[in-house]
Amino acid sequence: MATHQYGYRSEYSYDDEPRPARHGLGRLPAGLRAPVEGRAWREFAYLLLSLPIAIAAFVWSVTMLSLGAGLLITFIGVPVLAAALAGARGIGALERARARALLGLEIGSPEPVRPRTGGPLAWLGATLKSGVSWRHAVYTVLHFPWAVFAFSVAVTFWTTGWTLLTYPLWQWVYPMYGGQGGLQLYGDEAHSVYLDNPFEITLTAAVGLLVTLATPWIVRALTTVDRLLVVGLLGPSRLATRVVELESDRGVVVDTAAADLRRIERDLHDGAQARLVNLAMDLGLAKEKLSEDPQTAARMVDEAHGEVKTALQELRDLARGIHPAVLTDRGLDAALSAVASRCTVPVTVEVDLRERPAPAIEGIAYFTVSELLQNISKHSRATRAGVDVWRSGDRLMLQVSDNGVGGADASAGSGLAGLAERLDAVDGILLVDSPPAGPTRVTAELPWRSVRL
Repeated sequence: MATHQYGYRSEYSYDDEPRPARHGLGRLPAGLRAPVEGRAWREFAYLLLSLPIAIAAFVWSVTMLSLGAGLLITFIGVPVLAAALAGARGIGALERARARALLGLEIGSPEPVRPRTGGPLAWLGATLKSGVSWRHAVYTVLHFPWAVFAFSVAVTFWTTGWTLLTYPLWQWVYPMYGGQGGLQLYGDEAHSVYLDNPFEITLTAAVGLLVTLATPWIVRALTTVDRLLVVGLLGPSRLATRVVELESDRGVVVDTAAADLRRIERDLHDGAQARLVNLAMDLGLAKEKLSEDPQTAARMVDEAHGEVKTALQELRDLARGIHPAVLTDRGLDAALSAVASRCTVPVTVEVDLRERPAPAIEGIAYFTVSELLQNISKHSRATRAGVDVWRSGDRLMLQVSDNGVGGADASAGSGLAGLAERLDAVDGILLVDSPPAGPTRVTAELPWRSVRL
């Protein structure tokens, strides 16, 4: 599904939109285009470069690690081992850059060596204790035999395929300069078989075509193993990646909480607080007029009574936006029904939950549906909408749909993009399907966490 935001046109193509015309090789099936596409040649170049780089890396690691291990009986072995690991990390940086340039593999750099204190001894200790450094050394050892195998297979298939395919173009070299009818297929002391008649030449080219068409996919399978090696041994560990994600999510949560506090403060200052100040002034004036002009005082008190009602309503709306009492008392079904009743279009609410989720997840689900229904009211021009809530395994599923104009685009970064960030902070997902002519269907997934008793 594509992700979009209300009020903007989608950047993706849909069935009712004109698609760009395909010219040249783009009209051919992928299997026929593969041998001449840039991706196939880049992957082949990657395997060609792998062999010399793998040989140099293997020699470096084996030599330095063996030397360092042998010298451990003296202190000299420690800096030699550290130098071996540092060199392996440098090789890893080269391999990540090569995979990024030739394989299109976007992979982040692993955690650098961070000694607790300054000085060379601290750096030596941190390098030797670094699991990332040892993973790089393992890569240089394991990659060597694989690089030899992949290089041999790729070069064999690539050269064989193109050689046989182009055989009709250079077959004339044999009778003119070699003194034989064509490429020798078999030969011994008794007889020889040459590919020299039109049928055999055509058959050779046909076999070459099949090998040429199959070679890019064989090369792609070989580079898939290289991708796994690079990601698994040269990239950041899963733990480090998860720590970075959690730090990012924590920042989103803090920013969201700060924004909510500013919104509450602004609403109180500009809304209820201002009305209460005006109310106090009006009541003071009414008190002064009470003895002189009772009718005017009564009118002012009546106006103040209306201001009190308005201020109370604003405070209720503000409290409902934070965490409505109906959500705490009666759960998502009643709370979402209350939100749907305030939407400008008819909304059908279906909640199928046997138990209530944790209050934090319940609050996020309520806020998500509220924001989506506000978008429907403001932007969709729909005549009906629906809200469905159910549990699927360990996920709480929310779906809000409408029959409006669609054409939403979240890449512009506004309400829906901020909502996606909120969900991502708790390992949630926001998926939006909104073709230009509608309808729009927004699906949100939240982790299911049961209420702790």
